[in-house]
Amino acid sequence: MQQQLKEAFCVEMDEAINLYKKNELDSAFYHLERAHILGQSYVLPHAKSHWWMLKVGLRKRNTKEVLGQVTRMIASILFTKVWVPLGNTGGTNVNPLKPMPIPDDLKRFLHKKT
Repeated sequence: MQQQLKEAFCVEMDEAINLYKKNELDSAFYHLERAHILGQSYVLPHAKSHWWMLKVGLRKRNTKEVLGQVTRMIASILFTKVWVPLGNTGGTNVNPLKPMPIPDDLKRFLHKKT
């Protein structure tokens, strides 16, 4: 993972974790989705974003999110090196196989991926 991409991923993850600790779960999930977009082409960052999405789902007692994130974590470990749907935000509110538009402010970090 190139340095600028890694730094952008860490900024989003750090913000998500800080918001999670404050129990601001919807805002935390928003930053996890952004981290997912940035890290989904790399196994560990991809799995980490899903792990934290799972934690949010557990805290919110959202069964759909919990079950969906367990399967997405497994898939992130098995398939990240093969194929990922670029731009996908990673939550259970979207099809896990659907590529999605990348937010304009994140495109510069993914210039080699778009």
